[in-house]
Amino acid sequence: MTFLTVQGLAARYGTIDVLSGIDLSIARGEILALIGPSGSGKSTLLRTLVGLIRPHAGHVVLDEERIDYGSKASLKRARDRFAIVFQQYNLFQNMTALRNVTIAPTIVKGRARGDVETEARDLLAKVGLSAKVGAYPDELSGGQQQRVAIARALALKPDVLLLDEVTSALDPELVTEVLDTIRALGREGMTMIIVSHEMGFVREVASRVAFMDQGKIVEIGKPDRIFDAPETERLKDFTAKILRH
Repeated sequence: MTFLTVQGLAARYGTIDVLSGIDLSIARGEILALIGPSGSGKSTLLRTLVGLIRPHAGHVVLDEERIDYGSKASLKRARDRFAIVFQQYNLFQNMTALRNVTIAPTIVKGRARGDVETEARDLLAKVGLSAKVGAYPDELSGGQQQRVAIARALALKPDVLLLDEVTSALDPELVTEVLDTIRALGREGMTMIIVSHEMGFVREVASRVAFMDQGKIVEIGKPDRIFDAPETERLKDFTAKILRH
């Protein structure tokens, strides 16, 4: 059953079209990976879904509720159900890992700090950081900081987790620990949309892969079909280049 539907979605930066006619349907528990060249609209699509960029056409329906991006109330409800993790960790440097995870649920959602801290400790343990709850960001590696950022997003109890190139700012030796965290979330049934250039990882974890170019979805399908039997010349060219390396 479709959980998230995107139909005819379009967005602009000023007068420049950055998304054009995006159509998607995602089932609960599905992992959709977005691939494509830089500037193809992958990250823009994630930002549009959470309302950081306002679409000028099309619509998004999450769990049978249409999101009105012009309505503060509708957008707030949507942001309660989406959570996004960016490639830069954006942690508060003067706060411990535990406080970074608890601040949004306590301040934005007004939940009791004691309850939130218990959940936050569990989340930090889930991402392999139970020993780092009292550490500050400058005491953590890049991979550890990114896992704190993922735990912070999960603390909001999202229905859909959006991951925007979460390994691109990491040294290669730190990438695996973050990808392992995402694998574990997938096994637990978290619905995710992932922008990634880690093609081996995409092939392993994604339910489906959407190839984007020039603000449009050119092809979408199962990973094996996308990587092994691309149908369009544009995707054939893209996969031929990336799979050689």
